[in-house]
Amino acid sequence: MLKTIILAVGVLISSASQAGMRTYSAPVETSMWEISQQTRLICELEHNIPGYGRASFITEASKQLNLEFNLDMVRLPSRFDTASVYSTPPTWMTGAMQRKLGTMDIRKQYDGDLPEATAWDMLTELEKGYWPTIHYQDWLNSQDSVAVSLNASNFSPEYHQFNACVDNLLRYSFDDIAYTVLSYKKNSSELSKYSQSRLDMIGEYLKEDIDLELVLVDGYTDSYGGSWLNEQLSIKRASEIKDFFASMGVNPERIEVTGHGEKRHSSPNDNTLEREKNRRVVIRMSKP
Repeated sequence: MLKTIILAVGVLISSASQAGMRTYSAPVETSMWEISQQTRLICELEHNIPGYGRASFITEASKQLNLEFNLDMVRLPSRFDTASVYSTPPTWMTGAMQRKLGTMDIRKQYDGDLPEATAWDMLTELEKGYWPTIHYQDWLNSQDSVAVSLNASNFSPEYHQFNACVDNLLRYSFDDIAYTVLSYKKNSSELSKYSQSRLDMIGEYLKEDIDLELVLVDGYTDSYGGSWLNEQLSIKRASEIKDFFASMGVNPERIEVTGHGEKRHSSPNDNTLEREKNRRVVIRMSKP
C-alpha cells in the first residue's frame, strides 16, 4: 500500500513538473534556417521559433573574427534574471547527454544576447545536431519555467552558406576607416603608396555600405609655393577623391569637398619630413 502511494506521488510530482514547463521550438518538419543578411559587411543566420520569436547569429566585418547571438523575443522580459544555456540532444540521439554551455543575462525590456564564446559553442553544437536550449523562470508566471530550443534540423545547408559569407567579409570595420588621413608626394596629386592602399580599402567599403550618410573630404598642402596655387592644388586633390568615391557608387551629393591650401597645418613647415605631413587629404565619414 505504501509503495503504491509513493509511486502515485511520484507520478503526480512528475506531471506537475511537466505541466510547469513551457517549451518553444520549431517542429522538425517545419524547422527553417535562413541567411537574412549576406554582404561583405555583415552575415546573419536566423531561425524562427514559433510563438516565441527569432534567434540569430551575426558576424560583422572587422579585423578580428566575431560572433553575436541575439534572441528577439515577441514578449520582452519584465524583470532581471539569469537563464541557463544547455546543449540538448534530440530524442533520436540515444544515450547522448545534455551539457551546460553557459548563462544568459535577462534584462528588463531587452532582447536576449550571449557572450561571444557561448555563441560559438551554440553554433558548433548545432553543427553536431544538438539543440541549444535556454532555460529560465517565467517572468509572468511564477509557477512556470520556460525552455527555448534551436532546432538543428535543416541547419547544415544554411550554416555552410553562412560560413562562406563570413569568409568573404571585409577584414576591417567602419570605425577603422571613418577617419583617414591620406598623404601625397610633393607638388603632386599622386598619393603615397600607403595612402593609395588605404583609399582602396575605403572604396571597397563604400561599395557595400548603403547607409553611409556623409563623406567630408578636406584637402591641405604644405607652404611650399604660392598660396593661391596651393589652394587650387588642395581642391584638386580633394576633388579627385570625390570622383573616386562617386565611381564606387556613392551619391556625389553626399560628398562635401573643401580645399584649405596651406592653412591649418598639422606639422611645422621647417623641414622636408614635416612638410610632407601637411600634404594631405582628410576623409571623415558618418552614418545615421
